[in-house]
Amino acid sequence: MNVCRAYLALGSNLGDSKGYLQAAIQQLSTHENIEVVTCSSLYQTPPWGNTNQPDFFNCVIEIQTNLSAIALLDVCQTVEQILHRERKEKWGPRTIDVDIIWFDQRAICTPRLIIPHPYMYQRAFVLIPLVEIAPMFTHTLDRLPVEVCEEIQKIAWK
Repeated sequence: MNVCRAYLALGSNLGDSKGYLQAAIQQLSTHENIEVVTCSSLYQTPPWGNTNQPDFFNCVIEIQTNLSAIALLDVCQTVEQILHRERKEKWGPRTIDVDIIWFDQRAICTPRLIIPHPYMYQRAFVLIPLVEIAPMFTHTLDRLPVEVCEEIQKIAWK
C-alpha cells in the first residue's frame, strides 16, 4: 500500500490535558505503520458544541502512514481507549480526542468515517493549528467567510 499523508486533530479538557496530548502523540508515533512528521503548537480554546465544560487544549499533527483510512481510525480509537476516553455525551468533556481531519486528499463517506472531517471548516481550533503546520491549506478555505480566511492567513504567515 502507498504511503499517505494525513492530518489528525487532537484535543483534551480533562485531567492533565497536555499530558494526554503528549501521550496520544507518543502512542501514535510508536505504531509501526505511522510516522509523526510534525506537530502544531498547543492552543487553549473554549469548548465547541457543548459549552458547559472546561477549555480544551488542541493541536494538529501531520502523519505519514500506509494504513487505510479505516485502519487509521481504528488506531486513533484504540489510542483514545488506552487514554481512558469515555463517550458519555456528544461533544462532552474528554481525556483525549483524536480525529482524522484530512487523509491524502481523499473524500470518504462511510457510516464510521467522513473525510474531510465534516466540521473542520467550522472549527478555528482545528484550522489554525492545521494552517500553522500546513500552510497550503490556506488555498482550500474557500468554504469559509472571507473574514475567517483572512484571520487564518494572518496567523499562518506570521
